[in-house]
Order: sequence, then structure tokens, then C-alpha cells
Amino acid sequence: MRAALCRELGGPENLQITEVPDPVPADGEVLIAVQAAGVNFPDGLIVAGTYQTTPELPFSPGSEVAGVVLEVGAGVAGVRPGQRVLAFCGIGGYAERICVPSAMVFPIPDQMDIEHAAAFPVVYGTSYHGLVDRAALRRGETLLVLGASGGVGLTAVQIGRALGARVIAAASSPEKLRLCTENGADEVIDYRQEDLAARITEITDGRGIDVVYDPVGGAVADTAVRRIAWGGRYLTVGYASGEIPKVGMNRLLLKECALLGVLWGAWARRDPEANARNMAILLRWYTDGLLRPHVSRSFPLSAAAEALELVLSRQALGKIILRTEGC
Repeated sequence: MRAALCRELGGPENLQITEVPDPVPADGEVLIAVQAAGVNFPDGLIVAGTYQTTPELPFSPGSEVAGVVLEVGAGVAGVRPGQRVLAFCGIGGYAERICVPSAMVFPIPDQMDIEHAAAFPVVYGTSYHGLVDRAALRRGETLLVLGASGGVGLTAVQIGRALGARVIAAASSPEKLRLCTENGADEVIDYRQEDLAARITEITDGRGIDVVYDPVGGAVADTAVRRIAWGGRYLTVGYASGEIPKVGMNRLLLKECALLGVLWGAWARRDPEANARNMAILLRWYTDGLLRPHVSRSFPLSAAAEALELVLSRQALGKIILRTEGC
């Protein structure tokens, strides 16, 4: 089979399409013929060697896939050969075949197309876990989503809307803000053209934000912390800006706020049963029309480096997908 391999840490240009042996499922694993794979910001960090963990070289990045089950190992229940599935693999998804622990493999609804399935597990899993399990976002509360037009940000907008929150989406261009509005944002802020602090004060009548969802970090984090409401919750999800913010702890004290980390992949592995419950809810919401991945572009597997560079440069709207040729 073919895979996009990283043999040397660095930029996306280090990915090379290479023939590698077909994987064989071990006990408890599912062998999937990959039809599509999601491209995520952490994929680039892993290739660069700047993520929390660094796999042994050579490796194929890619944390989520969708395709058809080819074979199951001993002890696997709930999925069968021939079934369409999505899966969280953590690494190895930029390939034509992959073996994934069965606890991270989920049958997909008949009406879900394969690109939507590949765009689903990481970003929706992260946002639901953050907003529900960590922040306990309630109906009627105000949610601020930073970097709201990106892969994970847009899912937070959709899930916030589904939970009955008032959603404020912040992004960096009119095109991005239009996409946020189309996906359910009640208010939008262009933080390159507008004063973020002043707009939050205006929109909330001075009350502030109940929950901040931040996959960006950088300078906007300090502003968002200063405009959080009494008892607010700040979710730190990632640092797409390249800058890890330093938050004054006194800001949290003065308003009895909570700073909460969201690392969905590690949590899902630690508590696969709770993650499966979350995924069942998310797939049902998809079937009910409450959620819809926005796939702005798809690339062939052979263009994995180009696709990953697009995500790392923060030019992507919603999700970018890799397709295995012939699918």
C-alpha cells in the first residue's frame, strides 16, 4: 500500500509518498481500507517535532480516517468487514490502509458521506468534550469561539448552537465570518479590523463571556480572559497562532473563573466508554441535521504535503480532506 511518510522532522515538504507493507490487525484491532483522511493542525506539529509526543521515525501523520472495514482481529465486537466506519487513529492516517483499536472505530450513518465522516471524529469530539464535559456549557449562556472558521472552531460554533448557547464567533476576515454566520453564529467579530474587547462589551452589555473556546492562543487570549464573566470558564484547546499565552492568574481569581485544558485524544484513550457515548450523540445530531462538517477542499493522498501546508498557514476554511486515489 501507499502512505505519506515523514522520514525527517520538519515542514510538510518532508512527506513522501512511499510503498509500505500492508498492516495486519492484532487482537482488538480493526483493519480499515482508508477512503478519506482528515487533515488537522496537530498533524503538522507532529511532523515538525513540536507536538507533545514525537513518534519514532519514519511515520505517517494523520489522526482520523473513514473507510471500509476489511478485517477484524480477535475479540472485536460492534463492527464487521464491509461496514463503513470512521476512526480516531492518532497517527498513521495518511495511508491507504490502517489498523485501529476497535474502541476508536464507529459505524457511520447511511446518509453520511465519506468526506464528512473523515472530517468528524477529531474536531467534533474535541469541541463536544470541551464544551460539555469540561465547561458544562448551558442553554442561554454566551460562548465566544476564537479562530471560529477553522476546523475545530467551526464545530464549536455548531455545537454551541445545538446546546442553546448564544454564540459569538471571532475570526480574521469577512469571508471567514460569513462562514461562521452560515453555521449558526449569532454575532461575529473581525478581530483584525475591530476592537475585540470593545465588541465583547457591546454584545454582552458589559456582562462578559461565560465560556471562551480558544484553539488559537496568542494575544487575543489576554483580551478574552479580561472580558470573561463571573464564574466563566476558559477552554484552552490549542495554539494555532504559534504563541502559548501567559494568563494572569489574578484575572481568574477576581471573577472566580476556571481555566480548563482540553486534550480530547488523550482523554478518549483514557475513557473510551465516555467517548463512545459522546460520539453516539454527535452522530445522532448529524443524522438530525444539527451538525454538518464544512469540507472546503479535498486533495489526493499524493498531495498530502500541500494539504497540510494549507492547514498550517491557517488559510483553510473548515476542514481539508485527503482522498485515496480511486475512491
